[in-house]
Amino acid sequence: MLKITLEKKKGMYPRVLCLGAHCDDIEIGCGGSLMNLIDEYQYIELYWIVFCSNQERQQESYKSFEIFSKKVQKKTINIFNFKDGFLPYQADKVKDFFEKTKKVLDPDLILTHYRDDRHQDHRIVSDLTWNTYRNHLILEYEIPKYDGDFGTPNFFVELSEATCRQKIGHILQVYTSQKEKHWFTEDIFLAAARLRGMEACARSKYAEAFYCRKIVI
Repeated sequence: MLKITLEKKKGMYPRVLCLGAHCDDIEIGCGGSLMNLIDEYQYIELYWIVFCSNQERQQESYKSFEIFSKKVQKKTINIFNFKDGFLPYQADKVKDFFEKTKKVLDPDLILTHYRDDRHQDHRIVSDLTWNTYRNHLILEYEIPKYDGDFGTPNFFVELSEATCRQKIGHILQVYTSQKEKHWFTEDIFLAAARLRGMEACARSKYAEAFYCRKIVI
């Protein structure tokens, strides 16, 4: 199995940019991989950006960010209050933010939404990620949902069972505003990780899956 590593460059530590349309997307899609990454490297620079929120969900997101990034020394979070479900209709403002961001941030790894995600907010974030960062390592994560849009991923990150359960526990503990959603349950999140773990032949049985359109080695 090929292992990809992030190198320290010119005195700077690996910079990881996480993009999520909604307050819980990053944690659901790649929270376990982030936990692995933070444990793997003594230092990283973590940039966490969420586009759609309201007051309640924003507070949940800040709390969740602190839990997932507690070992990270250099970290930044930006949460915007774009209207949930309407992100494509505010694309010019979102695009402006991406353009400003690329002038000050050159990430080593970008984690964003899957391009064929059926949620319109997710798709626009993915499209603008690729439109903005054209020469970067980009991994697209997936979110389980009613639409049934799980595809065929080609990049897997193995998770220990302990990491997987810790990730899920944090999500369910923090995002209480989502507890009434029929898919926002421990068994759904665990089943997704178990399925991807099976596909990856993970020794631990669990994994997170990503779509990598382009990689240069």
